[in-house]
Amino acid sequence: MSIPVITVGPAQEAVVGGLERLHGPVTVVRRCSELAELMAACQSGLALAAVVAEGCEELTATLVDRLGAVGVSIVALTGDPAEAARLTAIGVATASADIEPAALASRISETVGRYGGIVGSRKFPDAGFADFSSGFQVASEGPEPEAAAVGSGRVIAVWGPTGAPGRTLVAVNMAAELAAEGKSVILVDADSYGASVSAMLGLLEESAGLAQACRLADQGLLDADALGRAATTVFTKGGLFRVLTGTTRADRWTELRASALSLVLERAKQAADVVVVDTGFCLEADEELSFDTMAPRRNGATLRSLELADEVIAVGAADAIGVPRLVRGLADLEAAVPQATPRVVLNKVKRASAGRSPRRQLSEAWERFGPGHGVDAYLPADVDACDAALLSGSVLLESAPDSPLRLAIAGLVCAPIQQKRKSLGRSTRALGLLKR
Repeated sequence: MSIPVITVGPAQEAVVGGLERLHGPVTVVRRCSELAELMAACQSGLALAAVVAEGCEELTATLVDRLGAVGVSIVALTGDPAEAARLTAIGVATASADIEPAALASRISETVGRYGGIVGSRKFPDAGFADFSSGFQVASEGPEPEAAAVGSGRVIAVWGPTGAPGRTLVAVNMAAELAAEGKSVILVDADSYGASVSAMLGLLEESAGLAQACRLADQGLLDADALGRAATTVFTKGGLFRVLTGTTRADRWTELRASALSLVLERAKQAADVVVVDTGFCLEADEELSFDTMAPRRNGATLRSLELADEVIAVGAADAIGVPRLVRGLADLEAAVPQATPRVVLNKVKRASAGRSPRRQLSEAWERFGPGHGVDAYLPADVDACDAALLSGSVLLESAPDSPLRLAIAGLVCAPIQQKRKSLGRSTRALGLLKR
């Protein structure tokens, strides 16, 4: 079957005309004068491939994701090796500007075959946009896309339902404990509703490190050095970790495009042993019902972080409101990200809200009403330690090293064999208080 192709750029007669004369595996269905016209034509479903011979510098990861969402693969013609490397980084196939028509046809066929020309079959399955035509597109069988290069690090996403279950508290202190173990750690604040990592750590910078990294990633310019410049280094007594701070205002959520965030997390995995992501609470993906065009999704950053996470920590408040919210939230999480297998953490455990023997009471309630898997950790409420840490802009490891809460978080993220015996003993005694 011939592959329908749309083209843009001045190389139409030399290259595109040659494609038309081939009468081979590709058919040029439209010639466009500018990239905006090509985008509109592709979104109308005319083609499976786009050849960009002019305006390659305008291609971004967001635009590539938009075209990928409607099943269009891109081949860019460029003679600049640096530009070719940038385009490859954002998922664009490249070819020489003076390529022969027959070779270009083969390149187009190869690119469409690699991605299958199927909605959602590109590097990342969720484009992060509301796609008005997705309900009418049928995924046909095709070759599996090539696996994207990934780093050696792992991603831990810390998520929790609406309210204040303590997502940021857990994420920040997990990063600190992992850094104290000697691991290189990057903490990412991907909460598109209320980013608060920088405030918790007392960082006074007004710049949003994650937004800066996303802009560079969108342009294909995010390398290890650029990531280092976007991140802020936090020094603690136990070690140091880097932070990609969140947006400074909630209305800047559009800067956290899912496609760009995917590239940021992949680059972070290459630069660190562990990437801890503090996500937002909302998992709704039906915003697309409110749009008739491909619009950015506010929850795209949260959903993409959970999709790419190697481990998900689900945090809920241990009270009569927080536990039911977590139960319902886990059902939503399973529906939104079926591949996620969360570790459940009940936070703020105290007798005042859970009754006598709070751990036993919560365990019995969870077995009765929970979604089928147990609670992995119970974090005791320690208001004084949390207030002291927040007041000093530090982590519990510094402000309250013997706090039961700090020791419980350390036990959550650090393998017992790697913990110091002294810490193990204190953690055991601290957690034992919850059983009384």
